[in-house]
Amino acid sequence: MKKSTKLILLAFALLAVAAIGIGSNLYNPYTIEEQHALAEGSSYSSNIQLLARCVNGEARGEEYVGQVAVAAVILNRVDHPSFPKTLAGVIYEPGAFTAVSDGQIDVPIDPNSTVYKACEDAMNGWDPTGGAIYYYNPAKTTNQWIYSREVLCRIGNHVFAR
Repeated sequence: MKKSTKLILLAFALLAVAAIGIGSNLYNPYTIEEQHALAEGSSYSSNIQLLARCVNGEARGEEYVGQVAVAAVILNRVDHPSFPKTLAGVIYEPGAFTAVSDGQIDVPIDPNSTVYKACEDAMNGWDPTGGAIYYYNPAKTTNQWIYSREVLCRIGNHVFAR
């Protein structure tokens, strides 16, 4: 069995355990060690799949450029010193993304879907936010701290900031 297949199976097994309530961390079912194991040897296609799952949960219903923008924020975090250095590390950071805490991250994304294509565009360097590392929907957020961040732009329902 290929290493990437084993990692995917491990990820699904861990998510299943968390889903039935055995896991103790409600926001992130993975330990730091498990996150590192998932990130090791990650291929381009598995990274895009993971990114697309997160973007689908975070920006489903947004226009295409809005989905690219959310993907770009996630990728910008990988390069920012305040965040983990891997895509999996950023996405599975406790409390960072609703898509992880509510299980939307578990929904596989069709490689022919719009959200997958948006993530490919972001991975290829398109960043319509101008370097944002945060985004929020002002109609939904309850976090007052986010309003202290410098706003870079607004795309669809999201405000992008740093």
